Amino acid sequence: MKLSRLTALVLMLVCSVAISYAQKTPKPASSTAQAGFTVPVEYYKLPNGLRVILSPDHTAPTVTVAVYYRIGFRVEPRDRTGFAHLFEHMMFQGSQNLGKMEFIKLVQKNGGILNGSTRFDFTNYFEALPSNKLETALWAEADRMRGLSITEENLKNQQGVVGNEVKVNVLNQPYGGFPWVDMPQYANTNWYNAHNFYGDLKDIEAAKLEDVDKFFKTYYVPSNAALAIVGDFEPAQARAWVKKYFAGIASPAQPKLPDLTEPRQEKEKRATKPDAQAKRPALAFAYHMPDRNTPEYYAMGLINQILLQGDDSLLYQELVKKQKLTAGVNGGINLLGNMYDYNGPMLWIASLFYDNNVSPDTILKAADSVIEPLRTKPVERATLDRALIKLRSGLYNTLGGNSGIGLADLLCSFALFDDNPARVNTLESEFRKVTPELIQKTAQEYLRPGNRTVLIDEPKAAASDPAKSGN
Repeated sequence: MKLSRLTALVLMLVCSVAISYAQKTPKPASSTAQAGFTVPVEYYKLPNGLRVILSPDHTAPTVTVAVYYRIGFRVEPRDRTGFAHLFEHMMFQGSQNLGKMEFIKLVQKNGGILNGSTRFDFTNYFEALPSNKLETALWAEADRMRGLSITEENLKNQQGVVGNEVKVNVLNQPYGGFPWVDMPQYANTNWYNAHNFYGDLKDIEAAKLEDVDKFFKTYYVPSNAALAIVGDFEPAQARAWVKKYFAGIASPAQPKLPDLTEPRQEKEKRATKPDAQAKRPALAFAYHMPDRNTPEYYAMGLINQILLQGDDSLLYQELVKKQKLTAGVNGGINLLGNMYDYNGPMLWIASLFYDNNVSPDTILKAADSVIEPLRTKPVERATLDRALIKLRSGLYNTLGGNSGIGLADLLCSFALFDDNPARVNTLESEFRKVTPELIQKTAQEYLRPGNRTVLIDEPKAAASDPAKSGN
């Protein structure tokens, strides 16, 4: 959902940290310290399958309501690329009791903010309002879950909006889609993980009204959704309102989720993508991640901190400070969110821009000079402890910042994917179990050269040289 006023408000909130959690932050981490504060989590399900998570905090008179539907980029229908994203826009076009765009006006006139987004494995909608407007938000969310206004006019309008978004953000933008849209298409082999998530214009334009209606009745149902309420509210009252507005919504059986598994990559892949808008080349390299919730998954979270996050990271120090090959290195685990809010195969991606007189192999050789030592010997305990402090800081910022939206994100994700939103309280302890030996073991398997995909975004004039084409 692209709303300029809302975007500005959300960005302001992203830059702040909620006082309620900042005041409770434990002492700095060490290898032996115990986990910090516990987020209150009350979890239950309605008879129709709706997952409900309540997390009260009375510090500030605000409340966040988030509804997550388990339908995202990678599980959309095969012949409808970009359909999950298209439908995100449709959800703001009116419902049984709210006209076109009236949901937005309702939240704004009550002093709130709202937005929605499409991710790999879910599409989410959220509102942050004064706490005395909780019932209003629940009623409005239930109204569009119960029945969306699906009309030919709304569909055609939003097809145009999404089509323009693709043109502006990808097709006519330097480095458009690089690397978050591009890299999965080269690194993955399973169509669900490797298709164009933003959507091909021909697929978006081919969507019919019956397709939208079927999509809504299949995926936008209680049994495929999670509802989180975070902030200043009384759980008993919230339970009563949730039952009042959501319990009567029908919930048909869900179709089986597609197989998302990826085969083990045995050989490095390299590709070059010509870019007519770019003035200088960009390079990204990616490695397939361990499965979620495994010991190696948590180890990879700390490897991400060691190699890529912050000015003290090894890649920044080597590529920027020491060899001056680039002005910065970006990336991480799940470029559409964070390392917690996805379900299925994922890539760890690093990307950078560089000058035309720099060889990509020079950059990769420099990167290997700091990656390979992680595979040959255990890291020093001090390095691991510093990574844990950085990760812990980011986790607490997610839990305490952005007006409760970050916490709601994790609660809904863990409810949808693990049926256990209380997992939010075990994350820190799982990272503390990681040892230098596990870091080495994980790096040996997941940072091996055969598990890497290299993608170069190259100015079109340079890319036209056959000698530089991808393979």
